[in-house]
Amino acid sequence: MDINFNINEDYNKLLLSDLKKRLATVKLGGGKSKIEKQHAQGKMTARERIDYLLDDDADVIEIGAFVGDGMYKEHGGCPSGGVVVKIGYIQGKQCVVVANDATVKAGAWFPITAKKNLRAQEISIENKLPIIYLVDSAGVYLPLQDEIFPDKEHFGRIFRNNAIMSSMGITQISAVMGSCVAGGAYLPIMSDEALIVDKTGSIFLAGSYLVKAAIGETIDNETLGGATTHCEISGVTDYKSKDDADALDTIKNIIGKIGDYEKAGFNRIQPEKPIENPKDIYGILPKSRGDQYDMLEIIKRLVDNSDFEEYKEGYGKTILTGYARIDGWAVGIVANQRKVVKTTKGEMQFGGVIYSDSADKATRFIANCNQKKIPLIFLQDVTGFMVGSKSEHGGIIKDGAKMVNAVSNSVVPKFTIVVGNSYGAGNYAMCGKAYDPRLIVAWPSAELAVMGGNSAAKVLLQIEKASLKKKGEVITPEKEAELFNKIKDRYDDQVSPYYAASRLWTDAIIDPLETRKWISMGIEAANHAPIEKQFNLGVIQV
Repeated sequence: MDINFNINEDYNKLLLSDLKKRLATVKLGGGKSKIEKQHAQGKMTARERIDYLLDDDADVIEIGAFVGDGMYKEHGGCPSGGVVVKIGYIQGKQCVVVANDATVKAGAWFPITAKKNLRAQEISIENKLPIIYLVDSAGVYLPLQDEIFPDKEHFGRIFRNNAIMSSMGITQISAVMGSCVAGGAYLPIMSDEALIVDKTGSIFLAGSYLVKAAIGETIDNETLGGATTHCEISGVTDYKSKDDADALDTIKNIIGKIGDYEKAGFNRIQPEKPIENPKDIYGILPKSRGDQYDMLEIIKRLVDNSDFEEYKEGYGKTILTGYARIDGWAVGIVANQRKVVKTTKGEMQFGGVIYSDSADKATRFIANCNQKKIPLIFLQDVTGFMVGSKSEHGGIIKDGAKMVNAVSNSVVPKFTIVVGNSYGAGNYAMCGKAYDPRLIVAWPSAELAVMGGNSAAKVLLQIEKASLKKKGEVITPEKEAELFNKIKDRYDDQVSPYYAASRLWTDAIIDPLETRKWISMGIEAANHAPIEKQFNLGVIQV
């Protein structure tokens, strides 16, 4: 191996080590003392409940582990958004599980909590997957109620989705394992079946203190809305469980009896591992986001048998397109080539930049995959579209628009892996979050922004200098360097994959070696939902 490989490998493994440390902290939720308090109440934590519910030794992926990371510091933080979401298997059936984390502000809903819950429901709706809610929440976090209550994508949308999902025949099961108050009380009752744990679970629109204040009635919470009340008097819940484990066992029994689903019919054969060593990815992926490398070498370490059937190999070389298999599933891959390439005319093209010919090739390939019902995988390491008079005169905007059109109208499931750069309109054309990938994940090496840190800092510096000059300030070289570094540091924080993950612009930050599992489970989920629309590009400039 050459020295650059070793440097890259060391750097990327350090990024991976940092990822693992951050995940370990996130998994503590509100902290060890809060976990101990939960156990003292006879309750499992959110993560323990999910682990108990899901099948042992089966694959599982977590959505939004870093949601809320670095946010709400003035409110004490909100690890994982106060809710844990995983896709896994219950009695062999793939399901989405959503569990309130009562160790974080008693499971109260922050604005990002609502966004994460809606994302879980979106995954369930798109893929027609059963969804299980493990409820233990104090309701809306009142200091931020104006950011969570009335808008379209706020708290109320969850109950609207409950109703829509029910009409679609998507199984929804709720277990009330702690508090379930106010508006949140509607979620379990709008599910198909509801369980409640005796003595620890409670459901009411208003607790005993509010009841006393509102109508003068004196009553305790257990009598007001406990398990006995709702299973034997109101009929609100369907099953009374003696403890958390009993409730989770009941859910397992219910899920185990669900009938088979109609399949979309995506092609799958016996899986094969890559021939090329996937661990080489750490050494291939450069330490600097500006350095060149061959994306084809990354692809060979992700696909079955390292076999990639390239489409239009000699044309539009800054985007790689072709067919492959991942864990047995047939896929079409659209990937940014990150090395400098030479066209048939002898011209040099920059790696990671989308040119007219590469946009045209990608558009044609996306259409082919839609015709053949082959899921699409986007591997992003893109700095944007080519600029300059030659590109503009050649119609780069038109060709870029065709590619965005194809991505937007694609009806086969799409999955996006942010390998490195994800800048500007390149993010859009390569199926960024706004273009509805079924799952979108980032490697620790990823950067998401309008443009790279250096370029953005230079632009922002010019604006800042102009503003200071208007005020009569003298900008010395030392002052300029100080301003540049300050601006770049702030911008670099925002391009971090953790900044994106905290806001749910991506579903997760993953070890590159987990990419195959995420794609395979994602296509399996998508196979639950037959394609109902025809692919149509609409009106485009030819």
